Amino acid sequence: MALRKEDLILIPLVAGVMMGAIDSTIVVLALPTISDDLKAPLSLSIWIILAYLLVAAVSTTQFGRLGDMISRKTIFNSGMAIFTLGSFLCGVSSNIDFLIAFRFVQAAGGSMMQANSGSIIADNFPPNLRGRAYGYTSVGWNSGATLGIVLGGIITTLIGWRYIFYINVPVGIISLYFAIKYIIPGSKKNVKLDVPGVVTLTAALSSIAYAATDFTSHGLETTNETLLSIGFLLLVVFIFLERTNKNALLPFHLFQNRVFNFSIAASFLQSLGYLAVTFIVIMYLQGLRGLTPLDSSLLLVPGYVLGGFTGPIFGKLSDRIGARTPATLGMFLMMIAVLLYMTFNLKTPVYYVIPVSIISGLGSSMFFPANNSAVMASSPAGSYGAASGLLRTMANIGMLGSFVLAITVSTIAIPRYVAFEVFAGVGRLVGGLSASFLTGIHTALEVSFAIIAVGMLFSFVRGKENRSTSTPPRATETTK
Repeated sequence: MALRKEDLILIPLVAGVMMGAIDSTIVVLALPTISDDLKAPLSLSIWIILAYLLVAAVSTTQFGRLGDMISRKTIFNSGMAIFTLGSFLCGVSSNIDFLIAFRFVQAAGGSMMQANSGSIIADNFPPNLRGRAYGYTSVGWNSGATLGIVLGGIITTLIGWRYIFYINVPVGIISLYFAIKYIIPGSKKNVKLDVPGVVTLTAALSSIAYAATDFTSHGLETTNETLLSIGFLLLVVFIFLERTNKNALLPFHLFQNRVFNFSIAASFLQSLGYLAVTFIVIMYLQGLRGLTPLDSSLLLVPGYVLGGFTGPIFGKLSDRIGARTPATLGMFLMMIAVLLYMTFNLKTPVYYVIPVSIISGLGSSMFFPANNSAVMASSPAGSYGAASGLLRTMANIGMLGSFVLAITVSTIAIPRYVAFEVFAGVGRLVGGLSASFLTGIHTALEVSFAIIAVGMLFSFVRGKENRSTSTPPRATETTK
């Protein structure tokens, strides 16, 4: 059977996106083991997660822009190499400080891959075939962040926490080979780097992201209030600078497209609301039902396996009928799943999680490929990298926000340090405290439901994107 070369391009793209997404959360259920092995307090170990989310939230837009300017292939391949090296260094870390530092390195590589994967697909697939390609990469992104939690529990329990990092090394090396051989550089924009824009946006997002993570750890304090204010002020400055710069970091002309605007908004809200549900369910299973990290993760496996298999199918469907219907229906199924989770109490059979996770996994597999292809279909050819980077940046910021949301809202009635122990699987609540925590969990799910509902509204009213049959370079080449 003949294979098109662009099909081989999907191998490193899917692997890169999946590894990057998985490692954003894979350490969640490994935290107690890591803390014990490295003799570190849980309050410090939590930065193994937060460091990755912080870098992903801040840097993805910039790496997408660099892909437009230099070469998407160069930035993606460099990201693959950096991520693989960072994974190895994380695995051999002798103390918590080194591990956190190397997580920053790993996250930078993951962000370089995430920022350019969508634009590489846009370079190699015509608009009317991109949904199928995004369906395959959605196997990585859609399942990755949540599957990371599952794999973290399984790998840590069976072979040790260092292998949650070592496993990336052979996968990264093999994927880099395919990336070097088959990815084409793609088109480039003859523009200069927007240094003021890069510096201002980095400072703004860093301040906001750090304030959010500090709030998660310590609650509302003068430090994070100040950083949050500075961050939003710098965003205003950034917008002013960009509107007067012909080499602006963000292509503001893209925001004149209704499909693009609403698709980006839907992506952010889906990430913010949906991933928070996964965190909340993990806290419910471990803190209230007494399940081990491994058992908790296994209950979530069926939904994400199904989502991985059905992603390409729904991506191909979006090629034929457009993104609005499958993406909106997908968010509707996520809302149904959240409603079902709201009915859980202290006596609900834990295996009820399985059918609900299947519903949510099916919904996310409908949403991701359709929404991603709509973003790229509504972006001009010269701005694929910037559009892809912006899409991932908003999703990453939503992921960071979902962690803050899950911890903050669900723990109103219990001490924050207890919530971290519950989240990490080293503490269980009993008596009146468990009832209070259950109330907090239901409140957090209600907030997530509302966020996903607003995202569904944006998805429904976005309009129909343009999917011409124009063929990019090498689209008709085949290999035996």
